[in-house]
Amino acid sequence: MLKLEAVNGDNIWDILNLDVFEEQKEFVANNAVSLSEAYLVLKEQTEAQVFPFGIYDSNTLIGFMMIGYGKCWQGAIDLADENYNLWRLMIDKKYQQKGYGKQAVELAIQFVKRLPCGPAKYFWLSYEPENQVARSLYSSCRFYETGELDHDELIAKLDLEN
Repeated sequence: MLKLEAVNGDNIWDILNLDVFEEQKEFVANNAVSLSEAYLVLKEQTEAQVFPFGIYDSNTLIGFMMIGYGKCWQGAIDLADENYNLWRLMIDKKYQQKGYGKQAVELAIQFVKRLPCGPAKYFWLSYEPENQVARSLYSSCRFYETGELDHDELIAKLDLEN
């Protein structure tokens, strides 16, 4: 059974060693970059919040996820304000094609629906237009494209109030 565990001193090095296939690296940030960004959000003590997680199948680390709330980065789109964001999601190359991606997104949705930072209308994300795997995954989890872009990435969102 899949579960999320906050990044901590016991799992950080294993999370930093997770990897994707070479052809996927253009679609997902390195986990060290993601954790550096999370650190900056938390250190700046803005109204934004970030939740970095290891994704586990029982006790086996299979991926990394980061959920944000609010405008976590400079130049964030208006949709980010007082909404949740699936900022990062990656499944290690050894564990891909096993259905973990969809299960992980569903765990993220469950986490966000608990409203850890307060009420929100949307849970949103963005992805490269060429990333058909991401488009299919997020669509299967009820995210719908808005027609807007965050820089060069497509934006999709899930209504939390329904």
